[in-house]
Formats: sequence, structure tokens, C-alpha cells
Amino acid sequence: MELSITTKLSDHMTPKPAADADLGFGQIFTDHMFTMDYNEKSGWHSPQIVPYMPIDLDPSTISLHYGQAIFDGLKAYRAPDGSINLFRPKLHLERINISNERMVIPPIDPDFCLQCLKELLRIEQDWVPDRPGCSLYIRPFIVAMDPCLIVKPSGTYRFYIILTPCGSYYPQGMNPVSIFVETEYVRAVRGGSGQAKTPSNYAASLIAQKRAMAAGCVQVLWLDGVHRRYIEEIGSMNTFFVIDGKLITPELNGSILSGITRRSVIELARDMGYTCEERQIAIDELCALAKQGHVSEMFGSGTAAVISPVGELHYETERIVFNQGKTGKLTQLFYDTITGIQYGLIPDQYNWTEKI
Repeated sequence: MELSITTKLSDHMTPKPAADADLGFGQIFTDHMFTMDYNEKSGWHSPQIVPYMPIDLDPSTISLHYGQAIFDGLKAYRAPDGSINLFRPKLHLERINISNERMVIPPIDPDFCLQCLKELLRIEQDWVPDRPGCSLYIRPFIVAMDPCLIVKPSGTYRFYIILTPCGSYYPQGMNPVSIFVETEYVRAVRGGSGQAKTPSNYAASLIAQKRAMAAGCVQVLWLDGVHRRYIEEIGSMNTFFVIDGKLITPELNGSILSGITRRSVIELARDMGYTCEERQIAIDELCALAKQGHVSEMFGSGTAAVISPVGELHYETERIVFNQGKTGKLTQLFYDTITGIQYGLIPDQYNWTEKI
């Protein structure tokens, strides 16, 4: 597809948040968004940048009833010289097609969509915060648009990109969080949709999140859906442990999302000379190793929070504390390195960033 974007700028610009405003996460949206349509005759067509507005949907729209939709998330960062960085954006757009394949949605062209995203960001560049720890979160998503109650793949779709300036994902920031080990409910199973970013995965997680909060925890540690034994993810993040100096993370098995931050942590660790193992790890194995003093750190990784240190696990009647509830050395190292590259504070020797 040739790059030909129709641009309709808003006549009513929203005032930008004040320099000291609490941005939160995903609550303030920029003036414009990107849209592109699909039908079986024309394929993906009519890319345009338009004012941010409500979506007009027929009550029978298939995605509302059967959940045929996908999304992804990445960020834009303000560098010290005022320029704007994207972090590994092509990988995010390629991952959209992994989700698309699982949800029977036509693939997008990652290169073309990256050009469209950059054009949207040029228009909305003043929305990228210049405060430490803040960024512009980018949410691309695709919804099935057929007005139909038959359970089938849609013949029409719409691709959107919306933008929201954000602060820290967790109110605690980089302070270690408490995690609740979920033993009753499961997030996904191999052969299901766990490796895709689709709304139903997140809707299914809400009941466990509610249980975690009732137990005084911030997030859920998911176990596998078959044995209820093997560790998978923390909420919507990948998870890592430092065991006897080695970095351990659950292997990708079809029910775990292939995180871009996860991939970056693994590549950094190996480049820094640390051993990194991708393997199954059972919750009982982790507890036994922790009690014996072998587990020095635990953290989650994801686009929204980047790196989130875990201070303690609540597992049934047990409370397991890591590193005396403090952020560990490797956890801090990965956070500082990844965010340093994202914000242009340290050299990007891996060519992970792209300028707008």
C-alpha cells in the first residue's frame, strides 16, 4: 500500500496537562487518532488521521458480542535534546500480526503502519511529556465491524491508533509490589489465546485481580491452566527470577505472551554475561528455593511498567519475601538500562530506538 494518509485536524484542541499534573495511566487522550478500514474486496484501505472522537457502532457489531478484536501497546519517549524516541516499534507491529492470526483477522503491513504511526506522532508531538518517568502510551487496536450475530470471522475491520500521556503504571512506581498467587482461576491454556493480545484474556483476569486486591496485593501471579503448578505471568507482564545468580524466566509455551520487554531483558542479560534460562518453573520449586535462600530477586517486565520489582508473594498461607522487600541489583540494572535507552540517556548500542 502506498502511503497516502488523509489528515483532518481538529478545530478544538484539548489543553495539554499542566507540568505538575498527575497523568495516571490511560485516562487523558490526545486530539487525534489514526484509523484504517478493511473489507474483503479492497483489503486494508482509507488510512486517515482524524480528530479523536467516539466510535459509532451498530448494536450488533460482531466484536461486541464475540470478542473478535486485538490490541498492542508501545510508547514514545522525550529525549534530553527534545527529540522523540520509539522503542522497538517494528516488533510491536509485527506482534499485532501474531494476534491477528490467532483471532482470524487479516494481517497489517507493519512497515506501512509504522509510517502512519510516525505521522500521527509528528502531529501530536507536543503531547509527549518531558518529565522524568513519563511517556506517551500508544494503543493500536483492531475490531471486527460486521453487524451480525452469527458466530463467524468478520468480513470488515477497523484499525485504530490512539495516544495517551502517562505517568507510572503502578502508583508505587519502582517500589517493590506484593503479588497474589492465583490457585483457583487460570489466565490461559496452551492452544488457547494466551499468546495473543486480545481483550478476552484481560476480561477473564479481572476476577483474580479483585481477589488479589482483597488480599492486599497489587497484582496476580498466574499458574498454568492444566497443572495449576507452573508459573506463567504476573498480571499482563512476563516474570523473571534471579536464582543463584542466574536469570530464570518461564519458557514461551503457547499460553504466555512473547513480550518485547521480556525479549529485551533476555538480550541484555546475555550481552552482559549473565546466564539466562527459559524453562518451566513450578511454584513449589520457587518457594522451596526461596526458603533456602537461593532466590534473590523477582520482577515483572512489560511495556506499561517496563520493570516492576516484586517484594513478596502471597501463596496460600505462605508469605515469601525477596531481597528483604527491596529492589534488587539486577532488577534495577535492567530498569536503568532499558529506560536509559528509551529516553536517550545512554547510548543505544543495540539500535532499538527510532526517532520521530
